[in-house]
Amino acid sequence: MKLAVYGKGGIGKSTTSCNISVALARRGKKVLQIGCDPKHDSTFTLTGFLIPTIIDTLQEKDYHYEDVWPEDVIYKGYGGVDCVEAGGPPAGAGCGGYVVGETVKLLKELNAFDEYDVILFDVLGDVVCGGFAAPLNYADYCMIVTDNGFDALFAANRIAASVREKARTHPLRLAGLIGNRTAKRDLIDKYIEAVPMPVLEVLPLIEDIRVSRVKGKTLFEMAEKDPSLNYVCDYYLNIADQILARPEGVVPSDAPDRDLFSLLSDFYLNPKEAPKRAEEELDLMMV
Repeated sequence: MKLAVYGKGGIGKSTTSCNISVALARRGKKVLQIGCDPKHDSTFTLTGFLIPTIIDTLQEKDYHYEDVWPEDVIYKGYGGVDCVEAGGPPAGAGCGGYVVGETVKLLKELNAFDEYDVILFDVLGDVVCGGFAAPLNYADYCMIVTDNGFDALFAANRIAASVREKARTHPLRLAGLIGNRTAKRDLIDKYIEAVPMPVLEVLPLIEDIRVSRVKGKTLFEMAEKDPSLNYVCDYYLNIADQILARPEGVVPSDAPDRDLFSLLSDFYLNPKEAPKRAEEELDLMMV
């Protein structure tokens, strides 16, 4: 099974991806996580350091693929999850999407794809150009990480459009949204009313998730010393269980940009008043 995780830049894709990878490993699966971002920090919370990238390794070998061995590019992370970082060209030069393609090409030559039960692509931000949409060519499912805010849902809608386009020629489905660090989900619910799609999980605002990123540890590793964090791990285990059940998923019908802008803007500009609780009405009567 191949998964592609997308979402707005800075929304917490990599932290979410690493914890899902460990959750899948906890369910007995052999997992490879591929970071598809030039800053090559997708797997940081699994390994605790920035591993060398495939593009760096290929440059060292003068792009002689036959001289590259699996141990040159695949690093063992926490929980038995194997890790690869595609890397990318220098800022402002070249195409990061091309590097993703070269990464897949090399891993296929190394027969790496045949070694794993689950391969998870953690893909760069909300930039959904043809190059960075390349992992969707290989994925069975796409998962979109969002929050309960305007910008993240706008990015999610653009990613949904990419899934729709790729699904025309590939057996790809959108597994659903993952709400991250959000106290409420009312705007998410408003969006999925307009663009129906599953919601796999909504993680509340949990400071330890942010701290885990800084520490370079997954929540599962932190929970070994602090069992009070086991409840956070359950969120990721729930996502893993849903994916392993091979859901039907959807081919989304994204909303046109202007319609979505109006829909989300209206939510902020014309909020509906929440109905008064009985206690509040009683207080008013007493006054």
